[in-house]
Amino acid sequence: MIHLTQLIYIKEGKEETFHEFEKIAIPAILKYNGRLTLRIRPKDDSVIENNVEVPYEIHLIEFKTQKDFDNFKKDEERKKILHLKEESIASTILIQGVRLN
Repeated sequence: MIHLTQLIYIKEGKEETFHEFEKIAIPAILKYNGRLTLRIRPKDDSVIENNVEVPYEIHLIEFKTQKDFDNFKKDEERKKILHLKEESIASTILIQGVRLN
């Protein structure tokens, strides 16, 4: 199992375009043995401390294998809407890790 944390920074005024992208991209995760385990939209009063810009959203995602994640990135339906992602997202930080017990 691989675990991904994604910090997503949106271009000002492009929130609705981002939401259009997510309506297709998030359900596609399930087709590739993955799942969105947590989706957070932090508010100023929920941040205890920060030394970086607070992202618009934080996603925690898991896939059974790296191959599943790679296949998700190649999904044809998702590829058709990548222009929405490029139009709306200023930057992302993707952190890949493993679960520690």
